[in-house]
Amino acid sequence: MKRIGMLTSGGDCQALNAAMRGVVKCLVNSKEQVEIYGFIDGYRGLIYGNFRMLEGRDFSGILTKGGTILGSSRTPFKTIKDPDENGLDKIDAMKQNYYKLRLDCMVILGGNGTHKTANLLREEGLNIITLPKTIDNDLWGTDMTFGFQSAVNIATDAIDCIHTTAASHGRVFIVEVMGHKVGWLTLNAGMAGGADIILIPEIPYDIKKVVNKIKQRNDNGSKFTILAVAEGAISKDDAKLSKKEYKEKMKNYKFPSVSYELAQQIQEMTGHEVRVTVPGHTQRGGSPCPYDRVFASRLGAEAGELILKGEYGFMVGYKNREVVKVPLEEVAGKLKMISPDASIVKEAKLMGISFGD
Repeated sequence: MKRIGMLTSGGDCQALNAAMRGVVKCLVNSKEQVEIYGFIDGYRGLIYGNFRMLEGRDFSGILTKGGTILGSSRTPFKTIKDPDENGLDKIDAMKQNYYKLRLDCMVILGGNGTHKTANLLREEGLNIITLPKTIDNDLWGTDMTFGFQSAVNIATDAIDCIHTTAASHGRVFIVEVMGHKVGWLTLNAGMAGGADIILIPEIPYDIKKVVNKIKQRNDNGSKFTILAVAEGAISKDDAKLSKKEYKEKMKNYKFPSVSYELAQQIQEMTGHEVRVTVPGHTQRGGSPCPYDRVFASRLGAEAGELILKGEYGFMVGYKNREVVKVPLEEVAGKLKMISPDASIVKEAKLMGISFGD
């Protein structure tokens, strides 16, 4: 009998359900007797012992379902060692609930913060296997995360739709794409959607270079320009500030986001009408695309295989088109960022896309 705990933590995304289904399908297909304990709302459920027994029918019909049947919540790693408002030791509580249910392992699905806490639990002696979910595709140790491709599709659709109205009115349009620290989503959606300018956190932009690109297009007869802008895009001037200085500046920031600041600057410097579109949380919602359904199912099945073999302490990742196991300690606390010298950036520039640098 295998007793498996399972939780989804952090922001939701497409294919969480598909990944959990893959784990369970593998275990059931092996003829191994299993009990699945689903913890509700992420680590919060593990801390406070809020769970429910899951049966085979719970995983039926969820391959195409977005979100997570277990619910999710954000439990910041930076406060995980702090007692809760009632003085409860959160780490000790998670361990006690794990042992109380006599679990063989925990399967944890999440992004960067989730993996840091998962690795902490591994260090505390718990058997842990993780699966990489995030629309940002910024987890170290894997070429791809599930949820990413579905989000690329949605952000690309937004840019596609903007093309017709931008061309009709001869306007500059900014499409703000999710991504505070990394620009994988913006870069891929921007290229797929035919954006003329792509601004990402890893490549600080010069507003003058951005404006020059718009003027260049105008001089060449293109009366509209589309910018794909990551919500974490940053100017070269701001990038030079210390963390303290930047934080102080943001206290008096009068714009909802960087896209609106860019819009005002571009309008003042060019005279063009500028509009901002923010797809927002639609990028995390809806059904997973076919790629993510297959991909998440594969990772889930491999996680199930690791459980059957008793191999713990790994994230199931994807490297060079193969599913691999990556030691959790190599993943936790690291971001997979875009190098300004990456081949995909070079190729985008070869096609005339500006990064404002």
